[in-house]
Amino acid sequence: MKSTIYCFISFLFISGSLFANPVLKKKIAHLFVSHYENVLGTSMELKVSAYSEKNASVAEAAALAEIKRVSKLLSTYDPQSEFSQWLQTKNTPVPVSPELFEVLSLFDAWRMKTNGALDASAQVISKLWKQAAGKQELPSKQALASAVEEVQQAHWKLDMQNRTATHLTNAPLVLNSFAKTYIIKRAVDAAMASTNLNSIVVNIGGDIVISGNVNESVQISDPKADAENDPPIDILQVSNRAVATSGNYRRGELINGQWYSHIVDPRTGLPADEVISATVVAPNATDAGALATSFNVLTPSESIQLAANMPDVEYLLITKNGERIESKGWSELKAPATNNVKLVKTAEGWNNGFELAINLEVSTIAEQFSHRPFVAIWVEDKDKNPIRTVSLWYNKPKWLHDLREWYRIFGQTMMTDYTQFSSSTSATRSPGKYLIKWDGKDDKGNYVKPGKYTVYIEAAREHGTYQLIKQELECNESPKLINLTGNVEIASASLDYRKKTNN
Repeated sequence: MKSTIYCFISFLFISGSLFANPVLKKKIAHLFVSHYENVLGTSMELKVSAYSEKNASVAEAAALAEIKRVSKLLSTYDPQSEFSQWLQTKNTPVPVSPELFEVLSLFDAWRMKTNGALDASAQVISKLWKQAAGKQELPSKQALASAVEEVQQAHWKLDMQNRTATHLTNAPLVLNSFAKTYIIKRAVDAAMASTNLNSIVVNIGGDIVISGNVNESVQISDPKADAENDPPIDILQVSNRAVATSGNYRRGELINGQWYSHIVDPRTGLPADEVISATVVAPNATDAGALATSFNVLTPSESIQLAANMPDVEYLLITKNGERIESKGWSELKAPATNNVKLVKTAEGWNNGFELAINLEVSTIAEQFSHRPFVAIWVEDKDKNPIRTVSLWYNKPKWLHDLREWYRIFGQTMMTDYTQFSSSTSATRSPGKYLIKWDGKDDKGNYVKPGKYTVYIEAAREHGTYQLIKQELECNESPKLINLTGNVEIASASLDYRKKTNN
C-alpha cells in the first residue's frame, strides 16, 4: 500500500446537496478518509472533503499536528505534559499556556453551571471505586463521605490578568470530561485554516466535530447493543456542529456481580446509573462534551432545565429503563425515514434467536496515530459458496485488492457501499477492540440454513503484513465459543455462537 491511505470517493455520491465552491469554477470536492488507532486513548476517523489529494494531505497533517500539540499540553497520562508538570506544583502561581488556562476556566464555569456535577477532581471518587473493585467490596459510607469532601475543595486559583494558575490541593485531577471535544475542535480549525477545504469531520472515540459545507450522517449507537454493526437507534443529519455521547455501557467496574458506571457523581460519591447514555448536539464543541458527561450525572429533569438555558442545544437521553428523553428539536435533526420495507425469508431450521459474535482485537502498535489495518470478515457455506460480507474496513477502494481472498471472491461484483462512511457517536471505547455480529442472513438479507459455515478474517496493514484467519463453525441449536489464534495484525479473535443479546 502507499504510505498514505485515503478513501477517494466522489463527494456527490455521499450527499447530493454538496457542491463545489463556485469560486473554483467546476472543481468537484472528493472525500478522503483515514482511520487511526491509539489517539487520545481510543480510535479516530478523519474525513476531509477537498478539491485535491494534496489539499487533503495538508489538512490531515495540520489536524494531526494540532491534536498532538494540544494533547501534550492537557494530557493527564503523559508525565511530561504541561498539565502533569503543573500538578507537581503547589500554592505557587504558575504561568500557563492559553489552552490550559482556557480549559481550567471552562471547568470552573461548568462546575458552577451543573452545581458540582462536573468536576475535574471526580477522579478521587473514581479511584475509590476502582480500589473497591479490586477488593470486591463496596466503599464504606465513611470513605465515600471523605472522597466527596476532598472533591468539593477549590483545587486551583486562576489569575486572568497574568494568566497564571495556582494548584491548591493534592487531589488527582483529570480533564477528560470535555478535553477531547476541545482538542477535536482545535484540530478541525487548524485543518480548515491550513488549505482550501470543502469540509472536515473528525471523530475521536465517538465525539465528533463537523465543519464546512457538509451535511454529515451521524449514527447514534444503541447503548444496549454491543457490536460495531448493530443498528443505530437514530440517524441524524448534522452540519457545522459538534456531537458528543457519554454513557456507562462500555466502561465501569464489576463488584460482586453488579455493574457500576465509570461516570461518578462528585456530589454523592456514587456511580451514575439513572441515565445510561446521553448524546448532545451543540454549536460549541466543549458544550457538547461537557453536557454529554453532565447529563449522565444529573437527573433528567435537571438536564432538561440546564439545556433550556442554552440555545441550539439538542439531546437524547436513554435511561436505564429504556426510556427516551429528547429535546424538542431532536426530531428535526433526524434523517428522513425510508419506506423500503424488506421481507426477510427464514430458512427452514435456522434458529433466528441465535447470532454469531466475532470478537477481534487489532494488534497494538506502540506509536500513536497508527493506521488501522484493512480488514474483511465474511462467511462461506460448506461448499465454499460466499454467503455474507459481515464487515469491511478500508479507506481507498483502489487498494482493496490487498485483501486478496476477499477481493478474489467479492471484489469484481460488490458495489462500494457509501453508507458505511457515515459517522457514529457512542461512549468511548478502548482502542483496537471490536465486536462484529453475523445474524445468520446472506447478502440479500435472507436467513440461511443451519449447518457448517466457515468464517474468514483477513487483514492487511499499511507498512505491515498480510494475514488470514479461517475457522469452520457448526451453526445449529447449541451455543459454542471458539478462541482463534492471533497473528501480527489481529492480536486475538473469537467466534461466539450464542443466543441473541438484543432483538
